[in-house]
Amino acid sequence: MHDRNDTTRHHDGPCGHGPVAGGGTGTDGGGHPRRRGTAASTAPALGKPESFSWEALQQRAAALARAPYRAPAKVAAAEAIDYDAVGSISYRPERTLAGGIRLFPLGRYAPTPVAIHVVERGQARAVDFAADLFKTESGHHAALGIAGFRAVSSDGKSDWMAFIGASYFRTAGSQDQYGLSARGIAIDTGIDGKEEFPAFTAFWIEATGAQSYTVYALLDGPSVTGAYRFVCRYTDGTDGGVVQDVSSTITLRKDVARLGIAPATSMFWYGEGNRAAAIDWRPEIHDSDGLAMATGAGERIWRPLANPATPTLDSFQDDNPRGFGLIQRDRAFDHYQDDGAFYDRRANLWIEPKGDWGKGAVTLYAFPTASETVDNIAAFWVPAAPATAGKTMQFDYRLTWSSRDPSVAQAAHAVENWRGSAGRPGAEPTPGARKVVVDFVGATLAGLDRSSGVTVQADVSRGRVLASAAYPVVGQPNRWRVTLDVAPERGVLADVRLFLKRGGQSLSETVLTQVG
Repeated sequence: MHDRNDTTRHHDGPCGHGPVAGGGTGTDGGGHPRRRGTAASTAPALGKPESFSWEALQQRAAALARAPYRAPAKVAAAEAIDYDAVGSISYRPERTLAGGIRLFPLGRYAPTPVAIHVVERGQARAVDFAADLFKTESGHHAALGIAGFRAVSSDGKSDWMAFIGASYFRTAGSQDQYGLSARGIAIDTGIDGKEEFPAFTAFWIEATGAQSYTVYALLDGPSVTGAYRFVCRYTDGTDGGVVQDVSSTITLRKDVARLGIAPATSMFWYGEGNRAAAIDWRPEIHDSDGLAMATGAGERIWRPLANPATPTLDSFQDDNPRGFGLIQRDRAFDHYQDDGAFYDRRANLWIEPKGDWGKGAVTLYAFPTASETVDNIAAFWVPAAPATAGKTMQFDYRLTWSSRDPSVAQAAHAVENWRGSAGRPGAEPTPGARKVVVDFVGATLAGLDRSSGVTVQADVSRGRVLASAAYPVVGQPNRWRVTLDVAPERGVLADVRLFLKRGGQSLSETVLTQVG
């Protein structure tokens, strides 16, 4: 996991960069760099053209896996460029590449240079680093190298995609607001002392249209190498967002105990369900509030996120999952009251596997945090097949970053959940028990009332249900509330599984939660 260092400013990019300034793009209007040697030339110097293809990149990654791992050298002087200092270094807008690509400088949180190439008509040219690609505020450090890149919107006023740090990347979704991140791969996440952070060491960027790019990346790490292709498209508007079709081929240098495919990384400090953690004045602080899953069997599952007292790891077994992702369902400004970080605008990230992923498990890892600057949540797919040295594996999938919730189907879905003392309101609390409250909303609940035979199906392991109820919320169309009093076994968390039903028909997605 990683420190975020970017949640306190509106639309901050990685490493704390703010909105991109407007200005010229340094292109000829068709997305191609101007030729050097002309009076208008401001584009970065590029190396000699070399043939490039996706097939060649895969071959390169496979060959790299047969050689001993060599860690890329960090720039020691970058340690002095902290969060605030790196914000004083900005890429010159007139040096923009490929119609909308601007570069990040090295800093304390991204001290390792990466190679950037521009691809056009099957030819790749390396970007030559020069300190004057960046402008620096007076009295601050000069740029020391290239740490990553961002894609700028067509009007040049903002950015919508960024790759920087290890194999991390993210997009601003459909509301121009960065939040959670994705990674190329997760290695042994949640295993004490063993987690690795393979890095994208080189990128090849090809402009394919207005606000669309194909990004190729070479991954290298102690246990794995990989070739990645991201076909990225940005659509303006609140109903739009960013879609990335990902192709990946990875080869293992070593055995890996927990191989995480299509990982998503987010932050959950507190929400309506754990108000005791709310030491800040804001009512809620989180980038995502639930893990959503669409199983291979067609079941829709919602797991509310939590800030646990100790690290937790949960695995949800599946066969050929249809989708999973970290979702910010609560999008009401007054639930956050944050007019700087805008948690109500944070993007959802939905992962849709392509092809046959077989058996495995959607895995959720969480550890405690007392700050919004630390990502403490990770979700990823772990294949059931052993990840052994020398093995080559391919995974294709689609990432959708938007404000729309792709996990919501026709059945009612959970919108809020709370915890409290068990027992009747106003009476003495029931000792050794807790109350779970979940609200559902959806068209499947339309026209139903207390006489319609709607009940809650609740199953508990490592505990028991003392009381349960399901009823429509007065004055709220198509909204039903479930209440459960649950008594966990001593010293453990009880696992709760619940959904609304009418006779033998399920009316809602399934909610999985824990009570302790």
